Amino acid sequence: MRIFTNTWFSRFARKEKIPISALLDAAQRADQGQIDADLGGGVIKQRIARPGEDKSKGFRSILLFRKGERCIFVFGFPKSDLGNIRDDEEEQFKKMAKLVLGLTDAQLSVLVLNGQFEEVMYDKEIPQ
Repeated sequence: MRIFTNTWFSRFARKEKIPISALLDAAQRADQGQIDADLGGGVIKQRIARPGEDKSKGFRSILLFRKGERCIFVFGFPKSDLGNIRDDEEEQFKKMAKLVLGLTDAQLSVLVLNGQFEEVMYDKEIPQ
């Protein structure tokens, strides 16, 4: 499974000092069927633990997800700042999922080259 972050989420992860290992954990749990909330249309919500804490007090992330293929982190927020996303935001994420999950690998590679997406590598941390 290939894992990506969009530009917004990469900045969020750097600001909040979320390690790559936490993103990998969230993606792997989803791929194993341990999805915190399935919003439908290829959009899921996964918990991400704060460093040194458990997932319940951490972050919530919105992912565009296709099992065994792609996981794209597109939005995140601290649980303490926001209880949930709004219905209109959920609809926008579903529209985004339909578009992004339909891209070919070549099209995704162009987005990575253009700096719009960053591929999460198993041996790389997000620069601080």
